[in-house]
Amino acid sequence: MLFRQLEYLVALSREHHFARAAQVCHVSQPALSEAIRKLEEELDVPLVRRGRKYEGLTPEGERIVVWAQRILADRDALKDEVGALRTGLSGRMRIGLVPTASGAVGLLTAPFCAAHPLVTVEVIADLQSEDILRQLQNFEIDAGITYLHKGLSENFQSVPLYEERYVLLTDAADGLAQGTTATWAEASRLPLCLLTGVMQGRQVLDEVFTEAGLRPSPRVETDSVAALFAHVRTGRWASIVPHTWLHVFGVPHGMRAVPLVEPARTVPVGLVVTAREPGSVMARALTDIAQHADVAAALERLPGDTGPQ
Repeated sequence: MLFRQLEYLVALSREHHFARAAQVCHVSQPALSEAIRKLEEELDVPLVRRGRKYEGLTPEGERIVVWAQRILADRDALKDEVGALRTGLSGRMRIGLVPTASGAVGLLTAPFCAAHPLVTVEVIADLQSEDILRQLQNFEIDAGITYLHKGLSENFQSVPLYEERYVLLTDAADGLAQGTTATWAEASRLPLCLLTGVMQGRQVLDEVFTEAGLRPSPRVETDSVAALFAHVRTGRWASIVPHTWLHVFGVPHGMRAVPLVEPARTVPVGLVVTAREPGSVMARALTDIAQHADVAAALERLPGDTGPQ
């Protein structure tokens, strides 16, 4: 059995198409098909449902893919570990994020890249929480930044980073913008632009509204926090955004960000990695950074803030 055969099988499972899998693996389609056929012979089980076109993996194939992902991840972790012992950490680290965490990830990647100059970081944004956990289990990413649930599986370990809280972002001329706080009830009566319902960041808002006995009807929905700011800029909409995004944009000219109260709700956000040992050397290095970085304090300083550091 060769690593290459396992790579081909994993690619086929991900792409659901022989030609696309071959392209991703930089081989011809006949070469990929033959390698998988030989793997089937060696394991003495059918892995692929074959017809006139790709019809999916067999139940045995689905199980073998899980093992293949684990074996390939361990191979990569071993290579990274040996490389780190010789010349320091190098290679590529992949981090998956929920959309609302995009404003905080730079507070980890900056010190990580400074400590490990030979590493390239790939940030995959706009994922849902379940996507992050699934991709961690499938070894598609090394770490994730997402909402921390009390029932997080023992297959994962987490480092709390900050408590996400919410502000009403509105036109500076709006009456609510003149106060020091706004209630969720007041916000619900505004023409709102919010995240889409499938995003967990939106689901948190819906829970708060429901708790307060409110049913807002947003006129615009998007999966991009940046798009929320863009809509508020027009002066026609208001939005509810995590305070972390003020760290990125500040409060743009012509807008006001007012803390939301009644109720005052916060949600923990943290770094999540798999609990497997020895695991990814990249994940271990990023976890060490996260444990020593005061992300919560940094997020309270807005752009242009000249206060105490």
